This record gives sequence, C-alpha cells and structure tokens, in this order.
Amino acid sequence: MLVETLLESAARVPKHEAVSDPTRAINFAQLKRLSSVMARRVARETDCERVGILMPSTVAFAGTFYGTLWAGRTVVPLNFLLQPQELKSVVEDAQIDTVFTIGHFKELAEQLPARAIFMEELPLKRDMILSYLRGTPRVPNVNPDDTAVLLYTSGTSGTPKGVCQTYKNLRSNMDACIAKAKLTGDHRFLGILPLFHSFGLTAKLLVPVRLGAMVHYMPRFTPNAIPKTIREKEITICMMIASMFSAMLRSKSSKPADFKSLKYAISGGEALPPDTFERFKKRFEVEIMQGYGMSEAAPVVSLNMPWAHKPGTAGQAVPGVEVKAFDDNGKPLPDGETGELWVRGDNVMPGYYHKPEESRAVLTDDGWYKTGDMGHVDDEGYISITGRKKEMIIVGGENVYPREIEAALEAHPAVNEAAAIGQPDPSRGEVPVAFVTLVEGETATDTELREFCRDKVAGYKIPRRVIISDDLPRGPTGKILKRKLSELL
Repeated sequence: MLVETLLESAARVPKHEAVSDPTRAINFAQLKRLSSVMARRVARETDCERVGILMPSTVAFAGTFYGTLWAGRTVVPLNFLLQPQELKSVVEDAQIDTVFTIGHFKELAEQLPARAIFMEELPLKRDMILSYLRGTPRVPNVNPDDTAVLLYTSGTSGTPKGVCQTYKNLRSNMDACIAKAKLTGDHRFLGILPLFHSFGLTAKLLVPVRLGAMVHYMPRFTPNAIPKTIREKEITICMMIASMFSAMLRSKSSKPADFKSLKYAISGGEALPPDTFERFKKRFEVEIMQGYGMSEAAPVVSLNMPWAHKPGTAGQAVPGVEVKAFDDNGKPLPDGETGELWVRGDNVMPGYYHKPEESRAVLTDDGWYKTGDMGHVDDEGYISITGRKKEMIIVGGENVYPREIEAALEAHPAVNEAAAIGQPDPSRGEVPVAFVTLVEGETATDTELREFCRDKVAGYKIPRRVIISDDLPRGPTGKILKRKLSELL
C-alpha cells in the first residue's frame, strides 16, 4: 500500500527526479533501487518487527524508510533533537534493537540501548550494482490495519507516546491531501519539516512519492536560505510551522521575486498569528494557507486552499474526515459553538503502542478521536482552534481560552509571538499570565501590552502580567511548550 506507490512511480516516471538534498539527487528508478537494497539490508541485520531511523531529512532517510517497509517491518522515526535520556526512553518503549543512522549522530546513537548501523559504513554502491543481478525483492503482503509507522508524539501535552499509524491511516490521508489540494506530479516540494514528525513524513515523503513528484530536503532550517532555495529549485509547495514563516520575515535580503514559483505556502503544527499572515502577504505577496492536524490523524485533518480560504481558520476537513465540537458530556454541539474537537475517519490511529488505557481515554467506540483541542466548526465547515482543553484557564468560574489572549497580544505591532497560560490564584482559582517575544528593533512594556488588551478581551481575560522574553521554550518541531512556561513562573 505504501511500497507499491514507489514502485508505481518508478515504473511511470523512472527518470523524474524523486528526492534530493544538499549533497545528492536521485530519480525514481534510483530511489526504488536504493530502497530494495535497504530492504535486503534491514532483513539481514535484524529480526525485530520495528526498526529505528535516526537521520535528518535526506535521500538516505527516504531510501531507508521505504526499504524498512519493503522488508515488512514497522518504521520508527527517531527525533535526534531529544536529549539522550529522552531518546533512550523512546527506543525502550518501541522495543527496537537496531537503529540506522549516520556518523553525525554517532555520540547520540551510541548512548541508545540498540545497535547502531551507520550508513557511511554500508557498501551501498556495491549493493546498488548487485541489485541489477539480484532483481526486485518481493513486496510483502500487508494488512491495511498493520502498523506501518510508529511515530512518537512531541510530548507537548505530557509523556511522549507511540502513535500506531497503519497502512490504511497513511494511505487514506495522503490520498485525501492530494485530492484536497489538487496535487499533481508536476509539483515541486520543499522539505524543511523533519521526517520524524508526522507532518513532514506524510506531506514531504509519502505524498510526493505517491505523485511521482520531486522533493528537495533541507536538513537544517535556515531562514535566509529558504527563499533562495525556493527560487533556485522552482519550488511550488512549501509547508512549515507558523514560527518558521515568522522567522523568514526577519530575513532582510528576501524579496517577492524569490517566491514567484510558489503555488502553496501551508502552515500547520501551531496557530498562525494574524500578524504573520498579513506581513507575509504584504512583503512577499504570498498568502499562507493554514491547516490543522496531529500525529494521531496521520496527520492532516483540514486545510485552507486558495479557492476555499477563510483566514484565521484552519480550513475545511479533507475528504473522508469528519470534525465536530463536543461538550464535556460527549454531546455534539451546534455549528459555531465551542467545545472539544473530535475527529473521525480512516486516518485516525487505532491507538497508542501498548498503552490501552491511554488509547481508550481518547478513542470512542464509534471511531471518534478526542483531540484535546478546543474550537468550533462554522456552518461552512471551517474549523477554528481556540486552544488546548488542558490549557484552558478558569478565572473565577469563567473559561478563558489562551488563544484569545495570544491573538490580542499578537495584534500589537511590537509583538512577534505570544503564549498564555494559567497561574494559580487564591481568590480567582487561576489568572492568565502571558509570555511574549518582540519584533526585532521594537520595544514594549508589561503595562503597555496589558493596556493594549483592554478593548480586545474581557477584563478577566487580560493577563495579570506579561513577561517579555528573548525566546520561548520549544519542542523539536518549534512548537511553544506551555508546560515549560509554567515552570518559569
């Protein structure tokens, strides 16, 4: 179901560029051959059902990913940005005994309770030549409900958990994205998001390979290099998280001509500040389309598109996916009313790896996944996110959604980013506190920012204090970690 998409593209467009990175580029015929070589290598090196990949977004990752699936194993992409102890816990939880990696991660890999196999030490050139004589390995006969990828969450809401992404989950989501965005093999993708992240894996590997389209990987996010690469590679699709788009606005050398080839600029993973949207549109003549998703939904739930775009929302659900708001009793709410967003479709995971209680807590018997995100769906199906259910601040019995406060602060011209959390208060239960970063060269004070909020939100929603920081604690993909902010109070 996934390896077959590679074989189909290799048969249809064998000489079309498939994947590239700063050091090499290969076509679909070569990607097929590399993947077949890695399939034999994986089968030779381990009998374990799950295999770890500890690599940046590169040609090597793509070949090892499809090779692992071709060997009939489950891929476990490992987050190289974690601390050794954190990554050790993931390896132990996933119960893997072998990790394919590169020399750059030697020190990290050798601290893991698994055997590290370094790509540089493998005789890949020899094996690629021999593959002509050996022929194509048999593709395993997989069940759609088999786990293809075991992908660990970033831990923004607690301890990381292994999300079981089945062949059906991933295939349905990639096909839904292609249909929703009207994608074709002529598109040229820019791969900046790490492939250990669900957004990057589906949008920047599975989808391009399914289409027979080209994707260029940039293993490191460098704001000044992105526009240059878009221009030189004639990129048509760029997907990033909101803070990456914000960082690009600080690039003084970038200009609208750099983005001339771009058809879609899509933001996901976190809320897109209205100021970032407006500044990007004004400076680069590019409208950022916001989407919504999570690892448990493989991952895309909704997207805005140029022909169906409502700024400030996360767009409409992709084909085959339902999204509704529910109250605390599990009762569906009318259009426009705020509640917890639930998602249902073939993209929704069957559960967390060997965590039945956690799985039962978020999955209903009739197929809904409880996202933990608060929001509403309007009468046209556009989804708005107001915050995390667990991050909700209750002030004197009144519910306050952090996103309301953040949006008010981000409207201030000096504010680059904002994050609001609740602080215990003896008289009101909780009070809001906000952390902000400022636009380079701008200044603002706590009092000024609090006063700025007065005509934008109710009095009880105004932050008790605004803490101005040089930066905010972030997870591996750039998301602001609100649980870390709580530790700073």
